[in-house]
Amino acid sequence: MLSVADLSCVRGDRTLFRGLSFTLAPGQCLHLEGGNGVGKTSLLRIVAGLAPAAQGEVRWHGELLGSPDCQLPAQMLYLGHLLALKDELSAVENLLSGGAIAGGTIEPAQALQALKELGLAGRTALPVRVLSQGQKRRVALARLLVQQNPLWVLDEPFVALDGAAHALITRVLQGHLAQGGMVLLTSHQPVDLGARGRSLRLDA
Repeated sequence: MLSVADLSCVRGDRTLFRGLSFTLAPGQCLHLEGGNGVGKTSLLRIVAGLAPAAQGEVRWHGELLGSPDCQLPAQMLYLGHLLALKDELSAVENLLSGGAIAGGTIEPAQALQALKELGLAGRTALPVRVLSQGQKRRVALARLLVQQNPLWVLDEPFVALDGAAHALITRVLQGHLAQGGMVLLTSHQPVDLGARGRSLRLDA
């Protein structure tokens, strides 16, 4: 279980949110809603251990984030605005190296199939630097199809996707939840995950 308790975030002289608490259990998705600048991305970065909180704590299976016994970084897949792709590598090579860094093994055939499903057939061997921004985002999202981390932390995963790709990612999220995975995400687009999903709105 992921638990967030009494979390506050300050950026400069502005408090984005304070006293924020929630839990996320296996099979659940939490959709963070709110306008631009209310702290949604900051919250994801705090949970991912990429930014400090002004107050409060994040725990993974009871262990405090940052403590030696906390396994959250190894068990989380984080996709933020920066896609963490290596421009000189191909789309396939990025997936394979990402899997190795995460401690798993991805077969080239798996990577190729994931990229094909996201509409990148014919571009899988090209250096990522020649792809459009939308295509790069699809390469990053292909990680959802090949990596098995139990917690997915996703910042605007549906940006720049057409209807077919949006539906595919929704099905992937549903499948992850059905297998006991957890999802924490932001999205300005509708997210329909049925009874497994709930929303938390951050206000300015």
